[in-house]
Amino acid sequence: MADPYNFQNRAAQARVQSGAMIDEGLRAYMLKVYNLMALGLAITGVAAFATWQLAVQGGHITPFGAAIYQSPLRWVVMLAPIAVVFFLSFRINRMSTGAAQGVFWLYAALMGVSLSSIFLVYTGQSIVQTFFVTAASFGALSLYGYTTKRDLSAMGSFLIMGLFGLIIASIVNIFLASSAMAFAISVIGVLIFAGLTAYDTQKIKEMYYEADDVAMTGRKAIIGALTLYLDFINLFMFLLQFLGNKDR
Repeated sequence: MADPYNFQNRAAQARVQSGAMIDEGLRAYMLKVYNLMALGLAITGVAAFATWQLAVQGGHITPFGAAIYQSPLRWVVMLAPIAVVFFLSFRINRMSTGAAQGVFWLYAALMGVSLSSIFLVYTGQSIVQTFFVTAASFGALSLYGYTTKRDLSAMGSFLIMGLFGLIIASIVNIFLASSAMAFAISVIGVLIFAGLTAYDTQKIKEMYYEADDVAMTGRKAIIGALTLYLDFINLFMFLLQFLGNKDR
Protein backbone atom coordinates (compact mmCIF):
# COMPACT_ATOMS: atom_id res chain seq x y z
CA MET A 1 0.00 0.00 0.00
CA ALA A 2 1.34 3.46 -0.93
CA ASP A 3 2.31 5.76 1.86
CA PRO A 4 -0.11 8.72 1.63
CA TYR A 5 1.91 10.76 4.14
CA ASN A 6 5.06 10.45 2.09
CA PHE A 7 3.14 11.54 -1.00
CA GLN A 8 1.75 14.56 0.84
CA ASN A 9 5.22 15.49 2.08
CA ARG A 10 6.65 15.30 -1.43
CA ALA A 11 3.77 17.39 -2.79
CA ALA A 12 4.27 20.04 -0.11
CA GLN A 13 8.01 20.13 -0.80
CA ALA A 14 7.35 20.53 -4.53
CA ARG A 15 5.04 23.48 -3.86
CA VAL A 16 7.67 25.12 -1.68
CA GLN A 17 10.34 24.63 -4.36
CA SER A 18 8.00 25.99 -7.03
CA GLY A 19 7.27 29.06 -4.92
CA ALA A 20 10.98 29.61 -4.36
CA MET A 21 11.63 29.42 -8.12
CA ILE A 22 8.89 31.99 -8.76
CA ASP A 23 10.31 34.31 -6.10
CA GLU A 24 13.80 34.04 -7.56
CA GLY A 25 12.44 34.65 -11.05
CA LEU A 26 10.41 37.64 -9.86
CA ARG A 27 13.41 39.16 -8.08
CA ALA A 28 15.54 38.76 -11.21
CA TYR A 29 12.79 40.29 -13.36
CA MET A 30 12.27 43.29 -11.07
CA LEU A 31 16.04 43.78 -10.74
CA LYS A 32 16.26 43.95 -14.53
CA VAL A 33 13.47 46.54 -14.61
CA TYR A 34 15.19 48.71 -12.00
CA ASN A 35 18.59 48.36 -13.69
CA LEU A 36 17.16 49.42 -17.06
CA MET A 37 15.40 52.37 -15.44
CA ALA A 38 18.56 53.42 -13.56
CA LEU A 39 20.67 53.24 -16.73
CA GLY A 40 18.04 55.29 -18.55
CA LEU A 41 18.22 57.95 -15.83
CA ALA A 42 22.03 57.94 -16.05
CA ILE A 43 21.89 58.47 -19.83
CA THR A 44 19.41 61.32 -19.33
CA GLY A 45 21.63 62.97 -16.72
CA VAL A 46 24.76 62.74 -18.85
CA ALA A 47 22.93 63.99 -21.94
CA ALA A 48 21.39 66.92 -20.02
CA PHE A 49 24.69 68.01 -18.49
CA ALA A 50 26.63 67.62 -21.75
CA THR A 51 24.02 69.60 -23.67
CA TRP A 52 24.09 72.39 -21.10
CA GLN A 53 27.90 72.50 -21.26
CA LEU A 54 27.73 72.94 -25.02
CA ALA A 55 24.87 75.44 -24.84
CA VAL A 56 26.29 77.75 -22.16
CA GLN A 57 29.95 78.73 -21.91
CA GLY A 58 31.34 81.48 -19.76
CA GLY A 59 27.83 82.43 -18.65
CA HIS A 60 26.74 83.15 -22.22
CA ILE A 61 24.49 81.24 -24.61
CA THR A 62 26.48 79.72 -27.47
CA PRO A 63 25.14 79.48 -31.04
CA PHE A 64 24.27 75.86 -30.27
CA GLY A 65 22.35 76.97 -27.17
CA ALA A 66 20.55 79.67 -29.10
CA ALA A 67 19.49 77.07 -31.66
CA ILE A 68 18.02 74.56 -29.19
CA TYR A 69 16.63 77.02 -26.64
CA GLN A 70 15.62 80.13 -28.58
CA SER A 71 14.98 79.15 -32.20
CA PRO A 72 12.03 77.15 -33.60
CA LEU A 73 14.28 74.09 -33.21
CA ARG A 74 13.37 74.12 -29.52
CA TRP A 75 9.98 72.65 -30.42
CA VAL A 76 11.72 69.71 -32.05
CA VAL A 77 13.84 69.27 -28.92
CA MET A 78 10.74 69.30 -26.73
CA LEU A 79 8.54 67.09 -28.91
CA ALA A 80 11.10 64.51 -30.07
CA PRO A 81 11.03 62.50 -26.80
CA ILE A 82 7.22 62.35 -26.94
CA ALA A 83 7.33 61.02 -30.50
CA VAL A 84 9.88 58.34 -29.57
CA VAL A 85 7.98 57.18 -26.47
CA PHE A 86 4.77 56.81 -28.49
CA PHE A 87 6.68 54.91 -31.17
CA LEU A 88 8.12 52.53 -28.57
CA SER A 89 4.78 52.01 -26.82
CA PHE A 90 2.92 51.12 -30.01
CA ARG A 91 5.67 49.14 -31.79
CA ILE A 92 7.37 47.25 -28.98
CA ASN A 93 5.47 43.99 -29.56
CA ARG A 94 6.85 43.89 -33.11
CA MET A 95 10.42 44.68 -32.08
CA SER A 96 13.22 42.49 -30.82
CA THR A 97 14.31 42.99 -27.24
CA GLY A 98 17.60 44.53 -28.39
CA ALA A 99 15.86 46.99 -30.72
CA ALA A 100 13.35 48.00 -28.04
CA GLN A 101 16.17 48.55 -25.58
CA GLY A 102 18.03 50.69 -28.10
CA VAL A 103 14.94 52.88 -28.65
CA PHE A 104 14.65 53.27 -24.88
CA TRP A 105 18.25 54.50 -24.69
CA LEU A 106 17.55 56.91 -27.56
CA TYR A 107 14.47 58.21 -25.73
CA ALA A 108 16.47 58.68 -22.50
CA ALA A 109 19.15 60.66 -24.38
CA LEU A 110 16.58 62.88 -26.12
CA MET A 111 14.87 63.48 -22.80
CA GLY A 112 18.22 64.59 -21.40
CA VAL A 113 18.64 67.13 -24.20
CA SER A 114 15.11 68.38 -23.57
CA LEU A 115 15.64 68.68 -19.80
CA SER A 116 19.00 70.44 -20.11
CA SER A 117 17.22 73.79 -19.91
CA ILE A 118 16.66 73.30 -16.16
CA PHE A 119 20.33 74.25 -15.68
CA LEU A 120 19.42 77.70 -17.04
CA VAL A 121 16.69 78.12 -14.42
CA TYR A 122 17.90 76.37 -11.25
CA THR A 123 21.24 76.17 -9.47
CA GLY A 124 23.23 72.97 -9.95
CA GLN A 125 23.26 72.33 -6.19
CA SER A 126 19.48 72.46 -5.89
CA ILE A 127 19.09 70.17 -8.91
CA VAL A 128 21.37 67.57 -7.31
CA GLN A 129 19.63 67.88 -3.94
CA THR A 130 16.20 67.49 -5.54
CA PHE A 131 17.42 64.45 -7.44
CA PHE A 132 18.45 62.69 -4.22
CA VAL A 133 15.16 63.64 -2.52
CA THR A 134 13.32 62.22 -5.52
CA ALA A 135 15.42 59.04 -5.47
CA ALA A 136 14.72 58.47 -1.76
CA SER A 137 10.99 59.13 -2.18
CA PHE A 138 10.76 57.00 -5.30
CA GLY A 139 12.56 54.12 -3.60
CA ALA A 140 10.21 54.15 -0.61
CA LEU A 141 7.09 54.39 -2.77
CA SER A 142 8.21 51.67 -5.16
CA LEU A 143 9.11 49.39 -2.24
CA TYR A 144 5.61 49.91 -0.87
CA GLY A 145 4.07 49.02 -4.22
CA TYR A 146 6.23 45.90 -4.42
CA THR A 147 5.54 44.60 -0.90
CA THR A 148 1.98 45.66 -0.15
CA LYS A 149 -0.79 43.05 -0.21
CA ARG A 150 -3.37 45.74 -0.88
CA ASP A 151 -4.80 45.90 -4.39
CA LEU A 152 -3.95 49.34 -5.76
CA SER A 153 -6.02 49.03 -8.96
CA ALA A 154 -8.79 51.37 -7.77
CA MET A 155 -6.25 53.98 -6.70
CA GLY A 156 -4.48 53.62 -10.04
CA SER A 157 -7.64 54.31 -12.02
CA PHE A 158 -8.29 57.43 -9.94
CA LEU A 159 -4.70 58.63 -10.40
CA ILE A 160 -4.79 58.13 -14.17
CA MET A 161 -7.96 60.23 -14.39
CA GLY A 162 -6.22 62.85 -12.26
CA LEU A 163 -3.24 62.77 -14.61
CA PHE A 164 -5.43 63.66 -17.59
CA GLY A 165 -6.87 66.54 -15.59
CA LEU A 166 -3.37 67.66 -14.68
CA ILE A 167 -2.31 67.70 -18.34
CA ILE A 168 -5.34 69.78 -19.32
CA ALA A 169 -4.74 72.22 -16.44
CA SER A 170 -1.07 72.57 -17.45
CA ILE A 171 -2.03 73.40 -21.04
CA VAL A 172 -4.60 75.95 -19.87
CA ASN A 173 -2.04 77.60 -17.58
CA ILE A 174 0.34 78.11 -20.51
CA PHE A 175 -2.09 80.80 -21.66
CA LEU A 176 -3.20 82.03 -18.21
CA ALA A 177 0.32 82.12 -16.70
CA SER A 178 -1.17 82.03 -13.20
CA SER A 179 1.39 81.51 -10.41
CA ALA A 180 -1.32 80.24 -8.03
CA MET A 181 -2.48 77.70 -10.58
CA ALA A 182 1.12 76.68 -11.27
CA PHE A 183 1.63 76.06 -7.55
CA ALA A 184 -1.55 73.96 -7.35
CA ILE A 185 -0.49 71.97 -10.42
CA SER A 186 2.89 71.26 -8.81
CA VAL A 187 1.30 70.03 -5.56
CA ILE A 188 -1.17 67.81 -7.39
CA GLY A 189 1.57 66.57 -9.71
CA VAL A 190 3.74 65.41 -6.80
CA LEU A 191 0.79 63.56 -5.23
CA ILE A 192 -0.26 61.93 -8.50
CA PHE A 193 3.18 60.65 -9.45
CA ALA A 194 3.91 59.53 -5.90
CA GLY A 195 0.80 57.36 -6.08
CA LEU A 196 1.54 56.20 -9.62
CA THR A 197 5.01 55.03 -8.55
CA ALA A 198 3.48 52.58 -6.06
CA TYR A 199 0.67 51.56 -8.43
CA ASP A 200 2.94 51.02 -11.44
CA THR A 201 5.40 48.96 -9.38
CA GLN A 202 2.60 46.62 -8.31
CA LYS A 203 1.32 46.40 -11.90
CA ILE A 204 4.79 45.57 -13.23
CA LYS A 205 5.17 42.90 -10.56
CA GLU A 206 1.83 41.33 -11.52
CA MET A 207 2.78 41.35 -15.20
CA TYR A 208 5.57 38.90 -14.37
CA TYR A 209 3.08 36.17 -13.43
CA GLU A 210 1.55 36.15 -16.93
CA ALA A 211 2.81 33.18 -18.93
CA ASP A 212 5.10 34.59 -21.64
CA ASP A 213 8.13 33.50 -23.60
CA VAL A 214 11.61 34.88 -22.95
CA ALA A 215 11.35 37.57 -25.65
CA MET A 216 8.03 38.88 -24.34
CA THR A 217 9.34 38.92 -20.77
CA GLY A 218 12.30 40.99 -21.96
CA ARG A 219 10.01 43.47 -23.72
CA LYS A 220 7.80 43.71 -20.63
CA ALA A 221 10.86 44.55 -18.55
CA ILE A 222 11.66 47.43 -20.93
CA ILE A 223 8.09 48.76 -20.77
CA GLY A 224 8.20 48.44 -16.99
CA ALA A 225 11.48 50.36 -16.88
CA LEU A 226 10.03 53.06 -19.16
CA THR A 227 6.96 53.39 -16.94
CA LEU A 228 8.98 53.81 -13.74
CA TYR A 229 11.42 56.12 -15.56
CA LEU A 230 8.53 58.43 -16.48
CA ASP A 231 7.22 58.34 -12.90
CA PHE A 232 10.67 59.30 -11.60
CA ILE A 233 11.25 62.11 -14.12
CA ASN A 234 7.84 63.66 -13.52
CA LEU A 235 8.16 63.38 -9.74
CA PHE A 236 11.59 65.03 -10.00
CA MET A 237 10.33 67.89 -12.16
CA PHE A 238 7.39 68.69 -9.88
CA LEU A 239 9.57 68.51 -6.76
CA LEU A 240 12.12 70.77 -8.43
CA GLN A 241 9.50 73.50 -8.60
CA PHE A 242 9.32 73.37 -4.77
CA LEU A 243 12.90 72.61 -3.82
CA GLY A 244 14.86 74.18 -6.66
CA ASN A 245 16.62 77.50 -6.08
CA LYS A 246 16.40 79.84 -9.06
CA ASP A 247 19.71 80.75 -10.67
CA ARG A 248 19.55 84.53 -10.58
